[in-house]
Amino acid sequence: MYNILICDDEKDIVSALKIYLSPEGYNLYEAYNGEEALEVVRSHEIHLILMDIMMPRLDGIGATVKLRQEYNIPIILLTAKSEDSDKVLGLDVGADDYITKPFNPVEVMARVRSQLRRYTRLGALPTQAEHQFQWAGLVLDSDKKEVSVDGEPVSLTPIEYNILLLLIKNPGKVFSSREIYRQVWQEAPYGSENAVAVHIRHLREKIEINPSDPRYIKVVWGQGYKLGGT
Repeated sequence: MYNILICDDEKDIVSALKIYLSPEGYNLYEAYNGEEALEVVRSHEIHLILMDIMMPRLDGIGATVKLRQEYNIPIILLTAKSEDSDKVLGLDVGADDYITKPFNPVEVMARVRSQLRRYTRLGALPTQAEHQFQWAGLVLDSDKKEVSVDGEPVSLTPIEYNILLLLIKNPGKVFSSREIYRQVWQEAPYGSENAVAVHIRHLREKIEINPSDPRYIKVVWGQGYKLGGT
């Protein structure tokens, strides 16, 4: 069964999320600031984190930065409607998704299941005869779940990996933001196509020598993204 960490400085919110998640049989852990969240992750096997942005001692953005130095655990940020810039910053530093307060229980469960499904799939893809995908110096090995650029290993989050896998398996094909969201998130877009742009930008920063003049992931203005070409 999956282990989920809920981190928020408001105990009522932690309690509410536990009410939503408990019937699914998840093992739930609690933390009330970013430092406590780091302690829990280092001492337990956590499969997903729900974390508030605004917290004392160490906020959700800072905790996400620290977590991404060591772990690829899916992170869903809990945000207020007034924190739009923080949502983008959170995605930019490695968060996988966000949920806006007040919560819709159906949305919470959908996003949790979606993130767990992707995270699990990274370690459970079937073995294929053709498991290596390459474009110039970019190589993705779907058996080992490894990515390298010019022979140097690159660490990606689950969403970054799945976006790259989609593009590298279909070189030259243009995918709109909505298509990428639908295929990678495996759900209908919630008006969150901007999340795709943020993850693409973060992916470029990891695989491109010059992200402002990319050689791998190209923008086709007004249409979407593709791997390779001009």
